[in-house]
Amino acid sequence: MIPAPFLLYLGHSVDPLAIKTSRGVAMFRREDCVGEFRHDDCPLTLDLPRLGMAEAVAAGARTLVLGIAGAGGKLGADLVADAAAALDAGLNVASGLHQRLRDEPRLAALALQRNLRLFDVRDPPSGLAVGKGFERPGNRLLTVGTDCSVGKMVTTIALTRALRERGLAADFRATGQTGVMIAGEGVAVDAVIADFISGAIEQLTPARTDGGWDVIEGQGSLFHPSFAGVSLGLLHGAQPKAIVLCDEPGRPHMRGIPGRRLPDLATCLEANLAAAQLTSPDVQAVGICLNTSGMAPNVGRNLCASTADALGLPCTDPVAFGVDAIVDQLCPSPSSRSTIASR
Repeated sequence: MIPAPFLLYLGHSVDPLAIKTSRGVAMFRREDCVGEFRHDDCPLTLDLPRLGMAEAVAAGARTLVLGIAGAGGKLGADLVADAAAALDAGLNVASGLHQRLRDEPRLAALALQRNLRLFDVRDPPSGLAVGKGFERPGNRLLTVGTDCSVGKMVTTIALTRALRERGLAADFRATGQTGVMIAGEGVAVDAVIADFISGAIEQLTPARTDGGWDVIEGQGSLFHPSFAGVSLGLLHGAQPKAIVLCDEPGRPHMRGIPGRRLPDLATCLEANLAAAQLTSPDVQAVGICLNTSGMAPNVGRNLCASTADALGLPCTDPVAFGVDAIVDQLCPSPSSRSTIASR
């Protein structure tokens, strides 16, 4: 477990999508966040107190969370310098980047000297087996997306909480660095050797017989040339009974690939269902979740309504409008006997 409270790192970031890890921790573990660290050229904020390293320690922080992400997941010189300053001030450092903190000699030496810890969240678990795809009991829901960073993690957590509010057992199964930092456990699946991706998810979501749900955080997109392999491994390992598709309307191109358009929702949903059927022949789509945060509320609500009509599935923004309509598809109720969980 990474020691809280946290100081969340924004650094020099100018892209809102690049700080999704810090934003996710601020959204779902805000009580554990004492402030944010950002340089003067960073226009972004999480609406937390802006603190220097020493100020954060004085405010009670125990760990600097390097909550930024970019293609390749490398530690730049600026991140190393800021992490070193954090260690000098007395903070542990946690990172979800592919390049390990412990492999940076300067940081490893400082951590040892100061008796502090470096947490590399993207370390895959040991002892993974290849996936077999054999049928296993239990209810599992997987979120999938038209692209990266379209709201899969937020949707997964919202669905988990809503299921619990209905009195059902439900567990958020984190598969990305942000989710692992929020949940305190999980597997960063994009750091797993390709042969073991489906097996890692089988291990993360073993058979269950309590009638509850494993709600599994999706990664990437089948339509993103860079990350489709991880998405496919997740689909096969999750063996989902239900799928929820996530999208950010109006995005001009795939993240990091100008000129490559996102798939339409119907095409994306059809492809995900077809891929999932390899290990889960009876998989069903149960809803669409849109990130409408850039729209006026009435525009977002109207778009959700028109999308629901077009695809014949409940459609909502999980933050703005909640996920009750989707959870209705999952939960047994006197008025709806034919539910996913009972099939």
